[in-house]
Amino acid sequence: MEIEVANLKKQIDSAAERIKINDLAGELHRLEQESSHTGFWENTKHAAYVMQRIAKLQARIGPWKKLITAANDLVELASLKDASLQKEIKNSLDTLATEFADLTQDLMLSGPYDDHGAIITISAGAGGTDAQDWTQMLFRMYSRYFDKRGWKYVIDEESPGEEAGLKSIVVEVDGDDFVYGKLVSEHGVHRLVRLSPYNADNLRQTSFAKVEVTPKIDSQNEVEIDDKDIKVDVYRSGGHGGQSVNTTDSAVRLTHTPTGITVSIQNERSQLQNKETAMTILRSRLARLKMEQQAQGISQIKGPNQSAEWGNQIRSYVLHPYKQVKDLRTRYETSDVDGVLAGNLDPLIKSFLEYNLSENLTDKTA
Repeated sequence: MEIEVANLKKQIDSAAERIKINDLAGELHRLEQESSHTGFWENTKHAAYVMQRIAKLQARIGPWKKLITAANDLVELASLKDASLQKEIKNSLDTLATEFADLTQDLMLSGPYDDHGAIITISAGAGGTDAQDWTQMLFRMYSRYFDKRGWKYVIDEESPGEEAGLKSIVVEVDGDDFVYGKLVSEHGVHRLVRLSPYNADNLRQTSFAKVEVTPKIDSQNEVEIDDKDIKVDVYRSGGHGGQSVNTTDSAVRLTHTPTGITVSIQNERSQLQNKETAMTILRSRLARLKMEQQAQGISQIKGPNQSAEWGNQIRSYVLHPYKQVKDLRTRYETSDVDGVLAGNLDPLIKSFLEYNLSENLTDKTA
């Protein structure tokens, strides 16, 4: 029994190390100290972010700390080699193993920004009007998924298609359960095959849309950007939006000069609101790029290689001549295309998280 207890403790310690439990605890301690300082609530926006972050860290760390303590206590109990305690040790071991199994999902969601909200940008690719319609279909699919999970979302920017659909749309998503960590599975090019409703001969059409998922970075402390690296342009908003549209220079375009990343926002009425939203999106895109390039700091990031991504679709949705959704990374497939397009994404997301975890474990042991 002592060997089984020691093996389980080893697994728990290894898992806690993988999710960087000590780093998370250090961040929690630092934020709790900051929240106790005089004048903490003078900057209400930052204070609200800190308190929200504290709550998330407490919820994530608490179960692991409890599990580690229980494992240490059980190791000590087993080391007594008291025959009268064997039944108690066996029951405690079974309970601990069950609790550990329930927490293993954290291993799939242990990235630095997995517990953050997300910003999703969907852009039409090759395929003309069909691609723009496909972009709107994808947004509808995601919005239904958000509704199912009780996540809140806000449209930051929307560009309608010329005949139908959307050229592009930018959406902020927030929730309590690892929004970015789950939605990152959707990052990439999505391919649709169907009989085109926009083709006079009703021929089969292949169209593409690109989904970009970045962690939502509200705090400038998480991703620091040098002011001299940002070019700010203001201009007059166009399209729908109320009486103030087209009367003031409320639209904002931010360009991060080292990488060439550009963010344009014109949805809100005030220039200040648009700039704040654009800064959140810019920080988010830089954070994603930093992770992809494994750079130590923002200053080391190179511009994104946009052209390379278009040939690498991650998922195909076939509506004709048969029905199938297939993820080309995980090989997960289903014939329930209608269900997927109605927001039933959990099986696809789960398969990606399991695939991603197995790939990471393989890399670490290689």
